[in-house]
Amino acid sequence: QVQLVESGGGLVQTGNSLRLSCAASGLTFSMYHMSWFRQAPGKEREFVARVRWSGTTYYGDSVKGRFTISRDNAKNTVYLQMDSLKPEDTAVYYCAAARRVTTVRHEYDYWGQGTQVTVSS
Repeated sequence: QVQLVESGGGLVQTGNSLRLSCAASGLTFSMYHMSWFRQAPGKEREFVARVRWSGTTYYGDSVKGRFTISRDNAKNTVYLQMDSLKPEDTAVYYCAAARRVTTVRHEYDYWGQGTQVTVSS
C-alpha cells in the first residue's frame, strides 16, 4: 500500500520560512517524479513545484525564487523549503507522485493527505 505522509506545516508570520517534508512508502520512490501542490479555500488545487527522479526541478510562477524542492532517495523523502512566505501562500499543501513528467493533477498516481500552512500578515 502506497503512502505519502506530509509534515512540517504550521502558522508563521509574513517573511518567515517553513520546511515541509513528505515521506513515501510502498513504492519505488526513485522511479517517481515528486511534486507539491497547494489548495487555498475556495480555489483550485494548483501546482507548486516538481523534482524529477533525476533531481531536475521545476516551479510554478508564484513561488519561483522563494521555494526550493529537493529529494533524498535514500530516505524516500521529498522536501519543500519555503522562504519569504506571504499571506497568499496560505493553503493546504499536498505531496504527489507520478511516473510521467506533468503538472496536471489527474495524471498523478498517488497523493498525501495534506498539511496546513498559514501565513499571517
